[in-house]
Amino acid sequence: MKALNKWFFPAFLTLALLLTAGCGEQQVEDMAGEPGELEGKRVAFLITEGFHDGETLFPMGYLINHGAQVTMIGIERGSYTAYNSDVTARVERTIHEVTPEDFDALVIPGGHSPGNLRENEDVIAFVEAFVGTDKPTAAICHGPQVLVTAGVVSGRNLTGVGGISDEITEAGGNFEDTEVLVDGNIITSRVPDDLPAFSRQIAESLMN
Repeated sequence: MKALNKWFFPAFLTLALLLTAGCGEQQVEDMAGEPGELEGKRVAFLITEGFHDGETLFPMGYLINHGAQVTMIGIERGSYTAYNSDVTARVERTIHEVTPEDFDALVIPGGHSPGNLRENEDVIAFVEAFVGTDKPTAAICHGPQVLVTAGVVSGRNLTGVGGISDEITEAGGNFEDTEVLVDGNIITSRVPDDLPAFSRQIAESLMN
């Protein structure tokens, strides 16, 4: 993500806050935080074809704006298109080229991407291992489906889009309908309206 213009993400963050969550100017200021407070933190975004654009770009922009280094990882390198727009994102490193030790946090956006990711055994092994490190593991919307397949939700409190509530409970988890939920190192949220709280919680967990 180093090639991106340094002014893009502060502007994108403000616009996304106003349009996605209906926030006022004061909340935009409250979300700004310290630009370098996540300096040195490395965050992986796990995506493939059919990712949700806002659920990827919003937290990515928020974390980069606060100083984090973001890497897009996936099954294969290349450009992938969001299911809900023409936005594309480039996977820079494959799941075979990274280890949980390479990152301080993992983010799994929603959309159709989680349904594709959960079918790959190497992805599931990576996610299971990452959760086992006790480092922040965040998933939004359909993202928790990957956690279900990885077998890490039993006994945990999670949220997500309402349509996956049965999957979570059948896997032994406890589903709660709330904007952001933290259980140990697992962070979950429901829908794009929850992105400000979701992004802020990832940052807070990285600083703790």
